[in-house]
Amino acid sequence: MAVMYRVYIEPDVHAIRRELPGHVRQQVKRIIDNFTHDPRPSGSRLLDAEEITSPVSDVEFRRVRIEYWRIIYAVSDEERQVWVLAIYRRPPYDYDNLEELSQRIN
Repeated sequence: MAVMYRVYIEPDVHAIRRELPGHVRQQVKRIIDNFTHDPRPSGSRLLDAEEITSPVSDVEFRRVRIEYWRIIYAVSDEERQVWVLAIYRRPPYDYDNLEELSQRIN
């Protein structure tokens, strides 16, 4: 039996998704939907967040790249939860607000 994760999506992520180009919007939807079964899809990368203090212990910060866009999210295997924290365009985004994003986890 597969392990299921509960996925939480920040409200501003919904707003950003609506503004994405159509083909990117569909890819983002598919990836986020699949987080329930696979929170570490191929192509996702672990972010360097050793200095980040999160309200939830055992959290791993990750990103998935879709063209110039990045889905920034956190995974807790202990709690079986995924938090979709943001979608940013890169460049210019440089991951300098991970501490701030981590405070959205609860």
